Amino acid sequence: MIKIQNPKGTITITSDVFSNIAGDAAMRCFGVKGMAGQSKENGIYQLLRRESMSKGVSVTYNDDGSASIALHIVVEHGINITATCRSIKSEVKYKVTEATGVPVSNVEVYVDTMTI
Repeated sequence: MIKIQNPKGTITITSDVFSNIAGDAAMRCFGVKGMAGQSKENGIYQLLRRESMSKGVSVTYNDDGSASIALHIVVEHGINITATCRSIKSEVKYKVTEATGVPVSNVEVYVDTMTI
């Protein structure tokens, strides 16, 4: 949870807000099939449904007031993974900062699996 002070009061933004915005931004990028979550039973990564998309996103708040975001994704077979990850980083950074006003210092993208 991050708190932002302004002359009219305090705004509190929870991790769920960041997770939903970041997950939605990543899902809209070309080549992304969905967010990935690790199964508790066997440890295998699986495609998450849209309702539980935030399980594939983790948010860390930095001392300087910025946020760092880590995304676990599933991509389509045959795409350029480097270009897709670059696009995701740019899009997530822009969308989260635009929606919340909180700067994003770092976006890490983990490609956990690929669909055929």
